[in-house]
Amino acid sequence: MMDTRGVRTPNFLAMVVVSVAGIWPLMAQTAPSWERAVADAAQMAPDARIVILDIGSGHLLAASHLAECARTLAAPGSTLKPLVLYGLIAGGRWDPGRRIACSRKLAIAGHSLNCSHPPVGPMDAREALTWSCNTYFADVGGALAQGELRRLLAPTGLLSETGLAGGVNGGEAVAVFRDPQTQEQERLAVLGVDGIVVSPLELATAYRWLAVQLDEHADSAAAQVVSAGLADSASFGMAGAASLGGVPVAGKTGSASSATGGQIHGWFVGLAPAGEPRIVIAVYLPAGRGTDAARVAGEVLGHSPMGKTKP
Repeated sequence: MMDTRGVRTPNFLAMVVVSVAGIWPLMAQTAPSWERAVADAAQMAPDARIVILDIGSGHLLAASHLAECARTLAAPGSTLKPLVLYGLIAGGRWDPGRRIACSRKLAIAGHSLNCSHPPVGPMDAREALTWSCNTYFADVGGALAQGELRRLLAPTGLLSETGLAGGVNGGEAVAVFRDPQTQEQERLAVLGVDGIVVSPLELATAYRWLAVQLDEHADSAAAQVVSAGLADSASFGMAGAASLGGVPVAGKTGSASSATGGQIHGWFVGLAPAGEPRIVIAVYLPAGRGTDAARVAGEVLGHSPMGKTKP
């Protein structure tokens, strides 16, 4: 008698092929991906503009409302602080060990810019970045020479077209930057509330530049201070909501309004995973605050290939 224990009939093989063919699309749908993570987060915040960039290649991995990401121009708020701080420390123009006391009350040229961080003692650069202290960075702005802010921002790509929008109808809007003429204007520009508007794509590109600098100059004081400040910010500081997805991230929130006042918009831009970042995540909320944008970023990261949230 023939032993048939190792034999597979054609019908059995066909069943296996059909089963695998049926399971594979399901696996593809449930496997974590950046596109799916962004889509999941967009259900929570339908108006959010979300950008995910690969740091190594600069390629766009995923986006929500790509056309709006390309054409929206808005004041960047406190997301400018790490870019300015890195450039000044790297150029020997600012002592990161200098401590500045904050009363948590600040007004500049009619703008109320009171700090919302907890009461703390005089802060150095790392602590000021962690808590996004406006008083500290207003002093930073006051130390800039005329034309210096543009020179600091130009290499980051923040003020120029990114090319990331591809064939999106209408193309990309390009940042508008007004060179400050007075010390008050310098301070407001560094705080990202006046004299500058940028797109989510430009801000994501600038933080990719920052990530490359932090990696290439990891032993420098500038890299160490900014890296630590961003990691602290998204861990227990003002951007702490970004870590709620369980992925370690280093990043910065920002809140601002239009030049004429009115509705407040919010930003979060971060590098993940913290320590060895592979992606930039940028979130812009047309209505909301930076803490709200950080929460959306945490949702994206939690459902991403880096996260552990189950679909």
